Amino acid sequence: MTEQTLRTRLARPPILIAPGVYDPLTALIAEQAGFEALYVSGAAIAYARLGRPDIGLVSLSEVVDTVALIRERVGSYLVVDADTGYGNALNVERTVHLLERAGANAIQLEDQDFPKRCGHLDDKALIPAPEMAGKIKAAIDARRSAETLIIARTDAVAVEGFEAAIARTALYREAGADMLFVEAPRQRDELGRVTAALGKSLPLMANMVEGGKTPMMTAPELEALGFSFVIFPGGIVRALAKAAQDFYGTLKENGTTDPFRSRMFDFDALNRLIGTPDMLARGKRYAGFEPQPAVKPGER
Repeated sequence: MTEQTLRTRLARPPILIAPGVYDPLTALIAEQAGFEALYVSGAAIAYARLGRPDIGLVSLSEVVDTVALIRERVGSYLVVDADTGYGNALNVERTVHLLERAGANAIQLEDQDFPKRCGHLDDKALIPAPEMAGKIKAAIDARRSAETLIIARTDAVAVEGFEAAIARTALYREAGADMLFVEAPRQRDELGRVTAALGKSLPLMANMVEGGKTPMMTAPELEALGFSFVIFPGGIVRALAKAAQDFYGTLKENGTTDPFRSRMFDFDALNRLIGTPDMLARGKRYAGFEPQPAVKPGER
């Protein structure tokens, strides 16, 4: 774990970039690449763990288990996608308790109703804004540490329009949210309007989805607009899915992995990446333990 809190890090430049992860291996590789923060993506868990779309199929227990396994392996800040909080305000309380205990540094909650959708899919539905504000308040009251940040996300741009999204986000700010997230603006100028409307009193979050509703922008461009935090949540699954498709196609066609070898770790390289030599060396320290004879009184 880094020495400063996530809140402190977000208060200073440069913009904080968080790649999406969905298991300890992707988290470890991302941390080794130098990322301070990682985004535990509900969509990525659905894609990789279930082989299904991001339509609310992932359960709280599956996310908690994933976060706990990732936290055991890495020390980076973990920002966790908790969807709708898995129910009403009382469910949100339990969600916050479990995710905080599992190692989350920030918990993101959204104002969608069921059927839930990925923020970049169509046909979303929303709960009333006051109900969502109550869920944010429940999350704030439930956390055990004030350094566990609660992120308020609205999906209202696609349902009620841009101005309604800003009004909802302002209400969630009043309810106590620590970071604000307007999901899926459709134009570059709308990203600028988000920061202009919501100001700099709280960190603002942006979401970059390859092929999604929001035009892709670089982290420095988003920082120049006033964003403090940007996620690239599902990119790793899209990259690995394409690599896996190519790998399996090559193996099927050739009956060997040789044509793909330049795009793979070999056995030893992967073991170095995940720390196998160090673990085996540490294991040897305990392999031949022999207790020392007890020292009798007066024999010192």
